Amino acid sequence: MPKIASVGTYTPPFSLAQSNIQQLTKELFQQQMPKIDRLLNVFVNGEIETRQFCVPPEWYREEHTFEDRNERYIELAVAYSVEVIQKCLTNPAFLQTAIATEDIDAVIFVSSTGISTPSIDARVMNILPFSDEVVRLPIWGLGCAGGAAGVSRAFDYCKAYPKAKVLVVCIELCSLTFQKDDYSKSNIVGASLFADGAACVLICGDRVELEQDKSVPHIIGRKSKWMPNSEDVMGWEVKEGGLHVVFAKSIPDIISTWLGPFIHRFLSDYDIQPEQIDHFVAHPGGKKVLHAYEEALQLDSIHTAISRNILKHHGNMSSPTVLYVLEQFMLNEKAANTLGLLVALGPGFSGEAVLLEWRD
Repeated sequence: MPKIASVGTYTPPFSLAQSNIQQLTKELFQQQMPKIDRLLNVFVNGEIETRQFCVPPEWYREEHTFEDRNERYIELAVAYSVEVIQKCLTNPAFLQTAIATEDIDAVIFVSSTGISTPSIDARVMNILPFSDEVVRLPIWGLGCAGGAAGVSRAFDYCKAYPKAKVLVVCIELCSLTFQKDDYSKSNIVGASLFADGAACVLICGDRVELEQDKSVPHIIGRKSKWMPNSEDVMGWEVKEGGLHVVFAKSIPDIISTWLGPFIHRFLSDYDIQPEQIDHFVAHPGGKKVLHAYEEALQLDSIHTAISRNILKHHGNMSSPTVLYVLEQFMLNEKAANTLGLLVALGPGFSGEAVLLEWRD
């Protein structure tokens, strides 16, 4: 049974209080949106206190072409990838002995906030000494679902190759997509919610032996779900200036009606009841999304406490966010033989669920 052996995360350098971001947003939009004060309530109601960004506040006051944004994305995505890979492979909280990049068999790189061909992982391999035979699998366009999907694909790979060590690297620089000339409500909601983040997890097959002194999550199985004709629920609209956020207000309602049957069917495949899940590793898409999780799966607030805390201190970083949540579950010692469920939702509209069991 493949296991999640280590996690590494990185906090971008510019940390801003939500109140300061709200004021900056008002400054940028108030001339063209005289009723902006009413819309700014989303900054207060979202239960976010701080967020981190890869660029300073003054960057948002300047004009930026799509080319400018993307060049910055490539530069910083490479740097942040190097940071989280090194942290993941040497993290003493999970690994007694560091793992060399030369010993990694596959890299799954996940991102949706910039464009790069060759993909970011290829650029990273010119900095860190990976094997020239490493398997590369870049994934683009899954947005918030990308972190969970990356874990799922690594599980599939390790089932086929039980000696494999696989890295899942998630980098999102949402701040670089911000459009100060987009006066849509979706853009204001996005400005109140999204942030930057980077995370890496190491997933190992059954025949990989590692020295570890605590229980770690093993992956029992995974399931994907897609909703037909839902392209307009969330995603990007590509325009001359870059990526413009698409964010339907119906997302919490969709989760409430769609997520429950998906998860219940998934758990029934393993003869597991929802009440047997001890650890709910949920991507915190927003306050309303977390409430929709609770409603759909009959959970109470204790199950989403770690997700809420990540949202409070980091905002929604898209694909890496669920791995920040996972890291906290792994840092907090968990009893062996307890079950967890890792869940994230994203563009498509789609969902990814991973069933976990903590084992020694």
